[in-house]
Amino acid sequence: MTVSTPRTPGPGEALVRIDLATVCGSDLHTVGGRRPSSLPALLGHEQVGTVIGVGEGGVRCVDGSPVVPGTRVVWSVTASCGACDRCLGGMTQKCRRLRKYGHEPWDDASPLTGGFATHCVLLPGTAVVAVPDGLPDVVSSPASCATATVAAALDAAGALDGRRVLVSGVGMLGLTAVAMAKEAGARVLAVDPEPARREQALRFGAEEARRTGSSPQDVDVALELSGRPEAVGACLRSLGVGGTAVLVGSVSPGEPVALDPESVVRGLHTIVGVHNYRAEHLQKAVDFLAGHHGRYPFAELVGGTFPLDALDDAVAAARGSAAPRQAILPSPRTDLVTASSVTA
Repeated sequence: MTVSTPRTPGPGEALVRIDLATVCGSDLHTVGGRRPSSLPALLGHEQVGTVIGVGEGGVRCVDGSPVVPGTRVVWSVTASCGACDRCLGGMTQKCRRLRKYGHEPWDDASPLTGGFATHCVLLPGTAVVAVPDGLPDVVSSPASCATATVAAALDAAGALDGRRVLVSGVGMLGLTAVAMAKEAGARVLAVDPEPARREQALRFGAEEARRTGSSPQDVDVALELSGRPEAVGACLRSLGVGGTAVLVGSVSPGEPVALDPESVVRGLHTIVGVHNYRAEHLQKAVDFLAGHHGRYPFAELVGGTFPLDALDDAVAAARGSAAPRQAILPSPRTDLVTASSVTA
């Protein structure tokens, strides 16, 4: 659909031309009805773009540098107020007045709130990170969700150097976790039901890749990224004394998972949930990709490319492709701002 919007961003806002977006697994959950969403809606929250306008008062990147027209950027899934008790307590991703790109109800007066469009208005309270020259769009786009979420998960896991780390589920987040944990000095073991994904895990730095159902024991850290209840249970059982389980993938309703409290107590276990991330994690994500995309085949994780008006085809491809992501390439006209919305 074609929408009209002021070309001059408001105070503290930035207007960005979207250069490339990727279809995330949570977009598929929304389209498939596994997660609630207002209809119609503008989805998409993994994207990279170029700033074309900045509102009064300016906008700054996470590293403090100014956002100016021409800056190539990625931005956070969330926009936070910065003043509520949760923001002040370091949980900006759970702000009491939270706005989420690709998750907002459609608003005719302010429609550009998602990545499946030619443009997006970045709201005050959005974490913005400049993308270095030489980092391809297909590699930088997932930073806004997958890579930054993994950075938050590894932050929650603590120091990894020399530790035995289990990565459960090696889709986009899992493969990223394998590479990031490897570079942090961990000995990484990957578990996934798909042979092709297990092969990819080895290319991303895993020492060993096993099929689901054969999880190792006595690991120091277990990162659960699949969201499957049986995988969550396996991760909890895999922990050694003093081990930490970081649960990331359980973002949709599922079957309850049994917990043996005696094992948790006697094993001195820690169980942590991670959902979304803080501003510093987005910066870490971009820094990691900039420094390591030549070593690990991140570009191969994005499969086909589709024009914006073929969004349905991109979603269908994402459901059936071996590649964890499909790319949307908007072709904006200078006289129009367009968005592709989900209406059913």
